[in-house]
Amino acid sequence: MKAVIMAGGFGTRMRPLTINLPKPMIPMVNRPIMEIIVELLKKHKLTEQIGVVFFQPEVITEYFHDGTKFGIQMQYKGAESDLGTAGSVKNCQSLIGKERFVVISGDVLTDFDLSAAIAFHEKNKAKATMILTRVENPLAFGVVITDKAGKIERFLEKPTWGEVFSDTVNTGIYILEPEVLDMIPEKTDFDFSKNLFPTMLKEGMPLYGYIADGYWADIGNLDQYRLAHQDIFAGKVEIGMPGARANKIGKEIWTGENCHIDPSAKLTGTVVLGNNCNIGKNVRITNSVLGDGCQVEEGAVLTNATIWRNVSIGAEAEVRECVISTGTDIQEKASIFEGVIISDNCTIGKEAVIKAGVKVWPNKVVEDGAQLSTSLIWGDKWARSIFGQHGVTGMAGIDITPEFAAKLGAAYGASLPKGSTVVTARDIHKTSRMINRALISGILSSGVNVHDLQEMPISVARYAVPKLTDAGGLHARKSPFDKQYIDIKFFDGQGLALSSAKEKGIENLFYREDFRRATMEETGELGFPHRMLEFYHEGFLEALDKKSINDYKPKVVIDYAFSAAAPIFPMLLGKLGCEVVALNAYMDETKLTKTPEEFHAALKQLSDIVPTLRANFGVLFDAGAEKIFVVDEKGHLLEGRELLSLFSLYTFRTHKGSKVVVPIHSSQVLDELAKTNGGHIGRSRTNYYSLMEAATQKGVSLVGEPDGGFIFPTFAPFMDAMMSTAKLMEFIAREGQPISHFLEQIPKKAQHSQKVPCSWELKGTIMRHLIEDTANEKRELVDGVKISRNGSSVMILPDADAALFHVSAEAESEKSAKDLVASFVDKIKKWQS
Repeated sequence: MKAVIMAGGFGTRMRPLTINLPKPMIPMVNRPIMEIIVELLKKHKLTEQIGVVFFQPEVITEYFHDGTKFGIQMQYKGAESDLGTAGSVKNCQSLIGKERFVVISGDVLTDFDLSAAIAFHEKNKAKATMILTRVENPLAFGVVITDKAGKIERFLEKPTWGEVFSDTVNTGIYILEPEVLDMIPEKTDFDFSKNLFPTMLKEGMPLYGYIADGYWADIGNLDQYRLAHQDIFAGKVEIGMPGARANKIGKEIWTGENCHIDPSAKLTGTVVLGNNCNIGKNVRITNSVLGDGCQVEEGAVLTNATIWRNVSIGAEAEVRECVISTGTDIQEKASIFEGVIISDNCTIGKEAVIKAGVKVWPNKVVEDGAQLSTSLIWGDKWARSIFGQHGVTGMAGIDITPEFAAKLGAAYGASLPKGSTVVTARDIHKTSRMINRALISGILSSGVNVHDLQEMPISVARYAVPKLTDAGGLHARKSPFDKQYIDIKFFDGQGLALSSAKEKGIENLFYREDFRRATMEETGELGFPHRMLEFYHEGFLEALDKKSINDYKPKVVIDYAFSAAAPIFPMLLGKLGCEVVALNAYMDETKLTKTPEEFHAALKQLSDIVPTLRANFGVLFDAGAEKIFVVDEKGHLLEGRELLSLFSLYTFRTHKGSKVVVPIHSSQVLDELAKTNGGHIGRSRTNYYSLMEAATQKGVSLVGEPDGGFIFPTFAPFMDAMMSTAKLMEFIAREGQPISHFLEQIPKKAQHSQKVPCSWELKGTIMRHLIEDTANEKRELVDGVKISRNGSSVMILPDADAALFHVSAEAESEKSAKDLVASFVDKIKKWQS
């Protein structure tokens, strides 16, 4: 007698655990659920088994192979499409042959006496027998009524309470005669409960129901999966425990091979450990299962937890009534509460809190100190906000998908008047092109037109918006910091970053999904403005002292970093008469993202080349051609604050009484430069929107920040690496002195900084304490809190995107700067306790 195991379901209700694993392979006390079914069938002498596979079949076939390892014979049958329960079994008819067989789901937990059920079937000469059980809540199952002999009189699939006429339900386990298969059409979606059994009942065929004793649970959702483990620990179901039972009176401790349990650890209730587990000092574990290779560090507490393979749980972490999937790292002092599901390969940071009921999809990172109260979902990372400090950023294909981009484009388009036009652009990467096209589709669907610039630097895309009199724009690119991420930056009608109010408006449309749709005739038009680079060239050259540069003929080394500026800037440099040595002056989509090591190697190469070639200076562009990193004629790499001081000094010297705007956390050295050179320093918030907004104010000659980004308002109110490079040429050409000469005129001060983890929910509390604590100090409250003390200063800034504070100080000595930072780091930690 053969058995057919239904193992082809998608396990949709079990997501995120079933994203990378078919539902029958989910571990139940460290064994796949399907293995428990295989053992049950074997126990009742059903050793010829057929696995019906569909979703991720290779995971099942590679685990069971031909069944020899499990003492059975296993064959497999797949399908090209979903054929329903009965249709899938019909598809196995050639393997089943002409004998009676059992059908059972590969994702139920049961210890039913199948032999007794088969004997009942044989005794009643049934054509089909449903194995039934009694449950408290029958709404999710097929309700069945039988007569005294067990013959089925009536059944209803998944009734409402008004239709419930019994607490006896269909378990999905059937004993069938082979001729029943002839009633099922081939290659057709056909179900046992909806199609086959109603037909048999209507025709008066011998259809019986056997009410089984014992345990049965349909592991249909995440709560049932978690609770089924507790039923196993409570002894409600008879299945073999893996591993060896520890020889401890009154304790049900089961351990695999090579496990180490520190003598101070306290294990209570039923605890199951897989192979190669390490349980540290003073760990407390109650009614929990841990898979192979798990590490639990000192002082951690686990209660009613289901932990899969290769999970690391840090010191003093707390894990309660949750499921944590393979390869996840729970760092020290993190707290995971009831009903939480964390999928594969996630990282939960130090002191992070995952609140009850939250689900975390694969490969997510919850940062140090964060408190997560909404699910981080596959394809939807921004449960709290779509826009971050740097636009829309997410993992390509996971957070930012074509579907997401089209929806975002439609929401953006709907935020603008119908018939408007926007600019779109991208870098050269194929994923950026895909996302850009999806964004364009969404925008067009809202009745907004698109000027697509295709491959273009961000700065040129921004410049195009007002030149083309468009309503806004966007740029999609591969992240320069992480090769798996995509950045989408949106612009307003001036090419500036969107205001927070505008971003919120787009988010509201996105989440409500009631954004405007255009009719067939109102769909937006797609165009390609070919003269845009001409406009850019003209404006660029008009903003420079071309004569001084041409007369001086500076020699410059430029590393284009494979950016989209490579085909644009050489044409401008040719008109300035300078000598240029170009590095990486071609576009390569595989090299847009640099690791820290690659970035420092590029700077080192630039530092070596510049003095060797006796160049005036060298420049490395960032991938977006917005920021520059500069090496002087001696090969010295300018720190960000040095470069900002250099540009500020140039501005003060060439434009008497001029005003330079910098972020609030910038060095006090700038104030000294302004004082000695007759200029003025203004300070703004640290975000890019505030800096660009400052560039539109009257009387501002330069906006700069200590990360290599500069805005020259006479040209455009946004950062542009090409213009920054040209302005540096103009500086040395007008002054006739090398960069090192001016660096000697810049005062020196020591700086130190540190990051302090802080949960999102406590940030406001910390800021309140900080304001109260510094009430009598000289301070600025432009962005965060900046305190000045006798020539020193300290800046405390809550991070806009991460659960932490930035504390940075500047003083006459390094020790003073470090001490100043340490004093406020200690306060922030104290205020959190």
